[in-house]
Amino acid sequence: MDTGDRAIGEASVREARRNGEFGAHGCGNVEAFEKDLKLFAAVTADADDERVDRAVRDVLRLVREHLQMDVAFVSCVQDGRRAFRNVDPADGREVVIEGASDPEEASFCRQVIDDRLPQLVRDVNTLTNFAELPRTPFRIGAHMSTPIRLFDGTVYGTLCCFSFAPNPALAERDLKRLQMAAQMTARLIDQARRNGRDVSQVA
Repeated sequence: MDTGDRAIGEASVREARRNGEFGAHGCGNVEAFEKDLKLFAAVTADADDERVDRAVRDVLRLVREHLQMDVAFVSCVQDGRRAFRNVDPADGREVVIEGASDPEEASFCRQVIDDRLPQLVRDVNTLTNFAELPRTPFRIGAHMSTPIRLFDGTVYGTLCCFSFAPNPALAERDLKRLQMAAQMTARLIDQARRNGRDVSQVA
């Protein structure tokens, strides 16, 4: 996606906000979100790695802004590790470090993939199994995560976003947005693989 396309996509988001198309917690209707998502993630079959990577970042920013989360990221799970491939934080805060990794089992991502943690949680602290959840160095209020499944059926990792405070306004329609974004991200990762890039390798 070139600079002109990104500018058009960003302008459409701003226009939606001005026209009141977003709900109480910053979410527009599913159709508008899907339109913006496709625009941000539009890459041609011959797109180079840099353009594919930029498109993934555009998708993350769109997700975080639409759902009014503090952090959105793409994780990769491989060989017992969970790595943060791309991270989009609000205000540039480095809460989650891009390129860092930790044991896969000690992560929310693994629990979501295994269906041990719901994909949509409005307040993590109210979960009945809260005491059994992996510890984090910061407070997590609302949490949303969904697996990224590639064309061959492989689970690459997850598309996650969270806020520091609970968000009781989150609804199933918001999870649908996240799942659409995960599908688009999977296509972009498949594109990178077709380009011969090993997108599982995160330093």
